[in-house]
Amino acid sequence: MTAMLDLTGISKHFGGLHVLREVDLHVPQGAIFGLIGPNGAGKTTVFNLITGLLAPSSGRVVFEGQDLLRKKPHQITRLGIARTFQNIRLFKEMTLLENVVIGAYRHMGYGFPGLLLGLPGFRAHEARARARALELLTWMKLDHKVHDLADNLSYGEQRRLELARALATEPRLLLLDEPVAGMNTSERAELMTEIAAIRDRGYTILMIEHDMRFVMGLCEQIAVLNFGKIIACGSPQEIRNNEQVIEAYLGRDDEEKDETLADLVADDDGEGAS
Repeated sequence: MTAMLDLTGISKHFGGLHVLREVDLHVPQGAIFGLIGPNGAGKTTVFNLITGLLAPSSGRVVFEGQDLLRKKPHQITRLGIARTFQNIRLFKEMTLLENVVIGAYRHMGYGFPGLLLGLPGFRAHEARARARALELLTWMKLDHKVHDLADNLSYGEQRRLELARALATEPRLLLLDEPVAGMNTSERAELMTEIAAIRDRGYTILMIEHDMRFVMGLCEQIAVLNFGKIIACGSPQEIRNNEQVIEAYLGRDDEEKDETLADLVADDDGEGAS
C-alpha cells in the first residue's frame, strides 16, 4: 500500500527534555494503523506534531506529498486530516446536528454577506451541511437523537458524536486519540465495528489506544513507542510476540520470560494496558 503519511527523523524536545527521538512512521493509505506504548512514551506528541499544534525540533512530516511543517492547524485540516482528543470537546449546549454541522464549516462556500443576509448560496450550503451531518450521525447510530443536546448523551455516545464531527471536515486521514477511553465493553465492541466501517468507506485511520484487545482486534499494523523511540512496527501477531514490546509493557525480569503480550491482552479487562 502507498504511504499516505510519512514522519521521517522526527525529534521533539522541550529544553533538556527529549520527548521524541528520530521517529520514523509510515502510515499506508487505507489502513487502520495503531500507535501504542506505555504512558509518557510520546504518542500524543506525535499527534500534536501531525496536526500542527507543535513544531518538531527536527525531521519532516509529509501528508500525501505535502510537507506539513510551518502549516497552521486549520491549514492541515483543509488538507484532509482530522482528529479526536482524549478529552471530549463538544458544544454540550448545542444539539447533535448542530455539533456536526460546525465540523463542516470549511466546506461552506458562502461569505459573511451570505451569512448575514441569508442569501440563496448560504441556504444551499447550509442544507447540504445538514444533510451530510444527518448522514454521519446515521453512521454513528445517533440519528434518532439529532435534536437532543449533546450534554444529554451517555459517555460512549459523546465519543461517537465527536467522531461524527471529525468526519464532517471530510478528512482522508482520521487521527483517533484513545477512542474507547471510558467506554464499557458493549460500547467498545460497537465502536470497533463502526471504525472498521469507516475505513471501508475509504478513510485511513491512525489511532492511539491503551486497550490492547481493541488495538489487536482492529489494526492491521501497529507501531510501538517507548521513551520517545519506535521500538517495533509490524502486524498484531509480530507485536504481541516482540521481546522489546513485552519488556516495555511488563517491565519483566529474567524469571518472567514465558509471559507474552498475548497474556496481557487476554487479561485485559478493558481499562487499559498501561
